[in-house]
Amino acid sequence: MTSDRPDRKAPEEAYVWIWLPGATAPVVAGRIARDGEQLIFNYGRSYLDRNDRIPIYEPELPLRSGAIAPAIGLSVAGCLRDASPDAWGRRVILHRTFGRKGWDVDTTALDELTYPLESASDRTGALDFQHSPSEYVPRAVRTATLEELQSAASSVEEGVPLTPDLEHALFHGTSLGGARPKAMVQDGDTKMIAKFSSSTDSYNMVKAEYVAMRLAAEAGLNVAPVRLAHIAGKDVLLVERIDRAKTKDGWTRRAMVSALTLLGLDEMMARYASYEDLAEIIRHRFTSPRATLRELYGRLVFNILCGNTDDHARNHAGFWDGERLTLSPAYDICPQGRSGNVAGQAMLIVRDNRTSTLATCLEAAPNFQLGEQAAKDIIARQIGTIRDGWDPICKEARLTEFERNLFGQHLFLNDFIYDGAAEGLQ
Repeated sequence: MTSDRPDRKAPEEAYVWIWLPGATAPVVAGRIARDGEQLIFNYGRSYLDRNDRIPIYEPELPLRSGAIAPAIGLSVAGCLRDASPDAWGRRVILHRTFGRKGWDVDTTALDELTYPLESASDRTGALDFQHSPSEYVPRAVRTATLEELQSAASSVEEGVPLTPDLEHALFHGTSLGGARPKAMVQDGDTKMIAKFSSSTDSYNMVKAEYVAMRLAAEAGLNVAPVRLAHIAGKDVLLVERIDRAKTKDGWTRRAMVSALTLLGLDEMMARYASYEDLAEIIRHRFTSPRATLRELYGRLVFNILCGNTDDHARNHAGFWDGERLTLSPAYDICPQGRSGNVAGQAMLIVRDNRTSTLATCLEAAPNFQLGEQAAKDIIARQIGTIRDGWDPICKEARLTEFERNLFGQHLFLNDFIYDGAAEGLQ
């Protein structure tokens, strides 16, 4: 891995702009500035004087004057880090700025204040980062076709230089989270995330995610709507944005915080994230806590049934309205390949157990205010939905016979999930 840093002066500060609930234009909320290894936030006086102000997120950034340091163990407030690009966006930024190639990119070549300033403005949630406290200048992009974006994403993975137009178009995906190639597109009044295949895929992960998301919706879970496109000989998954809404006055943005932020953790501590702790937060801080707990339990069960072990805490989120949290629709439900039968979830399920089995789900049920029979009913209903919906949804996705066999034998309803399960759950 390349470890040298480019000869580039890192910024010392940035201004945080926010779309307030229902607003179609942002206002400046405050300033984030470097203080040694930490990034310190201050609300602006003009923002604190507004009647419609809301905290960017509480308890992390409460509405008060003065410097607000990140919690112990963090270098930046989690709600601000949520709006910064993750692996894929950072690779694109490094590629377009420094010509770095392939998976050997050292993402520490730029610091945590540079990435949000170098990424596109249409980022997840309701925040953006600017050099100015008084003039908002969106970092816009040129419209490109899905074929062009697919080609550009492949070029970044291969380290091939992009034309200026394609470099600018792919820039639109730099503000998104996740590690897989992606870009943002718009179809009329709908904004979507386009997710492309990767050169490192060992199977068709685009189709696998489509099948999982469609089956999750059929199982009654609240999931982001998806479409499947076939562009230039490759599959592309289109996922509707859950944080955008078109109004007669323009686009509104919904503030979002990840479960990682809700749990007070960062990437280095993500292995300690647990469904048990997230359920506790839901009981106390979310709207409709009982229904939300049932929904989250359903997502946990479905992740295990479909083989999605990448259910890390950035793949769960809540909408924030300034006072309360509401669970966002599910996204990034993507079955993962496994080298053997044994598997574990990215988040702990109950105590220190993350084993991907239905027995573990049943053990965790009380944390979701569910009795044993209610939990068994959820599991049985989802298994039935997967079996009943398998053929029609595989047909929708145009799976080959090889893909159907691979997905059906190794990803969905893998034998290991039944290990130790109660009788009648198969």
